[in-house]
Amino acid sequence: MRRITLLALLAAASMALCASAGVREDFKADIHASANNYWAYPDQSLPELTPAPEGFTPFFLNHYGRHGSRWLIGKNAYMFPIHELEKGERNNCLTKRGKEVLAILRQINSDYKGHDGELSDVGHEQHQRIAARMFKNFPEIFAGNAPVRARSTVVIRCILSMQNEVDVLKSLNPELRITTDASHAEMYYMNYDDPVVQPLRKSAYKYFDEYKEKYIKPDAMLKKLFTNKKFTRDSIDGKRFMTELFDIVANMQSHHAYDNIDLYDLFTLDECVNVWKYNNVRWYIFSGETPLTQCRVDFMEANLLRSFIEDADLAICHGGNSASLRFGHESVVLPLVCLMGINGMDYQTEDLSTLSDHWRSYEVFPMACNLQMVYYRNDKGEILVKVLLNEREARLPVNTDCAPYYRWNDVRDYFHDKLSRQPYIKSVIQ
Repeated sequence: MRRITLLALLAAASMALCASAGVREDFKADIHASANNYWAYPDQSLPELTPAPEGFTPFFLNHYGRHGSRWLIGKNAYMFPIHELEKGERNNCLTKRGKEVLAILRQINSDYKGHDGELSDVGHEQHQRIAARMFKNFPEIFAGNAPVRARSTVVIRCILSMQNEVDVLKSLNPELRITTDASHAEMYYMNYDDPVVQPLRKSAYKYFDEYKEKYIKPDAMLKKLFTNKKFTRDSIDGKRFMTELFDIVANMQSHHAYDNIDLYDLFTLDECVNVWKYNNVRWYIFSGETPLTQCRVDFMEANLLRSFIEDADLAICHGGNSASLRFGHESVVLPLVCLMGINGMDYQTEDLSTLSDHWRSYEVFPMACNLQMVYYRNDKGEILVKVLLNEREARLPVNTDCAPYYRWNDVRDYFHDKLSRQPYIKSVIQ
């Protein structure tokens, strides 16, 4: 029995190492993926899509997409690392690299003035390319004078993302009947402010400090920037400096102006992995289906999932070809994907130490991330649906004999059943 237990433990450890290696290999292949929700949309090598079963033709597209790459949010979003480096400058404690980094950060902060959270040049291009591929991949949906209903949250970067896509669609087929809207009246499903969620998140905040202590180790990075160890220890908030500097470095890929500037040399691969692991824990608590928040947080997108179901059923009843496009935020896309159980993102655990072996936020929500549900029918009136997450075929926890295609009736039944099982909140810490 002891031998069997030991073998089981070794097998589990081996699996965990393989899973962790997967993250490292992803970041070795493209260090920009460690940026997590700041990762510029990875559309350089999209896979071929599986042809539909014989006799089935696409007729409707259900969609929710995040805005494209943007500036950081907050009027002082770039200032803390600058302030810390300026302390070193005043005390003659900066390395040569520290002086170079300070100059770069000052330039970025100057460029940022007046652009708080706004869509960047890269963000505009991302949505133009997504729309062009959408049209190319599913020409039957965007043929003739098909109605295309596009809606955005009321945030300008989302509105501009929507406009970039519909402009491309209209240029490719001027006959399309496109309507656009951005209204507070539709925020109840486009970006719902669920009153239950924030107290649940707050009840799990203690884990942030625990995992910040575990994963954020700034000493090696600080040596690259500051010459005096005692000054650094006494005067620099190393953990905050590291995480906020990492965000700035990660988000530089949102702007063509910084294409030739690389600050990732400030971080080792292990440091990038660990900063991401800390951020992954934060996003899991904020969006995942975890017992730490009573498996309730992802149900904040229940109204949005109902909108997907209703729009699909209307399209099926009305016949013809059409599209329903929605534009919003990663803070909506991630819990929606968890609620729908796409690619196993409805994973439930209280063991945050092994979370990255099973649940990886960067696979879901880079800048301009998008969820497309494409519906197909045949002459018999049978309806199939395929899910694309960031234009890659995705899995649903629904039985099918024609993956990556699923029978819509089975998927709809699964969604209705999931929505009917919304957890009852036992208590909420205020």
